[in-house]
Amino acid sequence: HLETVIKARIPGIQSLINKSIADLESELGRLGKPIAADAGGKLYLIMEICRIFDQIYKEHLDGVRPGGDKVYNVFDNQFPAALKRLQFDKYLSMDNVRKLITEADGYQPHLIAPEQGYRRLIESSLVCIKGPAETAVDAVHSILKELVHKSVDETVELKQYPSLRMEVGSAACESLDRMRDESKKATLKLVDMECCYLTVEFFRKLPQDIEKGGNPTHSIFDRYNDSYLRRVGTNVLSYVNMVCAGLRNSIPKSIVHCQVREAKRSLLDHFFTELGKKESKALASLLNEDPAVMERRTSLAKRLELYRSAQAEIDAVAWAK
Repeated sequence: HLETVIKARIPGIQSLINKSIADLESELGRLGKPIAADAGGKLYLIMEICRIFDQIYKEHLDGVRPGGDKVYNVFDNQFPAALKRLQFDKYLSMDNVRKLITEADGYQPHLIAPEQGYRRLIESSLVCIKGPAETAVDAVHSILKELVHKSVDETVELKQYPSLRMEVGSAACESLDRMRDESKKATLKLVDMECCYLTVEFFRKLPQDIEKGGNPTHSIFDRYNDSYLRRVGTNVLSYVNMVCAGLRNSIPKSIVHCQVREAKRSLLDHFFTELGKKESKALASLLNEDPAVMERRTSLAKRLELYRSAQAEIDAVAWAK
């Protein structure tokens, strides 16, 4: 009778053992394989985990995952709003125009073509754009760093190795810092170019003072009458607005090229270069696995071994019968 009961229960026991084995294998798969003993194996594992992180980061920038679209808000709203707040029309008030024109003319006023006065007014207006430009660079930089932290959290494989997780996050942020610095240089160069090299054609198309009824041979004091200064201010404001409209498009392009594009292309390149120089001991320190995970893996492996042994014995008995 006992033998019959045992035989009747064998299928149920086999099913339970098989389910337990499947569950254990699944959990061991989630925990990952044990760390390789050789340096090559360690390096390969680190590179693979970094590639997974890098792919997740790119997905954020490409719109597959959320967060990357915040960059558009900087270019569509924050940067244009900052440019509007500059209020060039107030800066080019008649008093300011008179002051700068007088200083630029010096002791020998440019009676026919006051280029120096125009240049001084334009340079002092355009240089104000540097502030919003740098702010836009910093805003995009903050978004890119925020996405690094998100991507680190979303890379399951990094949770297994706290030291590597910290190193990857730090390396990515340091890389973004370098890109930000290069982006600022490039962006400020765009503004500097507009300050240094004026579009002469714009001023050639303007009506000459003499055609407006003025006489360029009049004394220096007549040169600074309200009508003349108002016309200078209007001309300079038109030119500054034209340049500003161009920079509103070119500065975001520069930022995307120097920061967003480079972040997608080479975020961890410097880290990989340094990684290749490390010896086995240094690589092992990066893979200093969480002790709790190691203990859990060992425990699961022992249980799995026992279940497989039991499975083999039951199968042997079943076949013998």
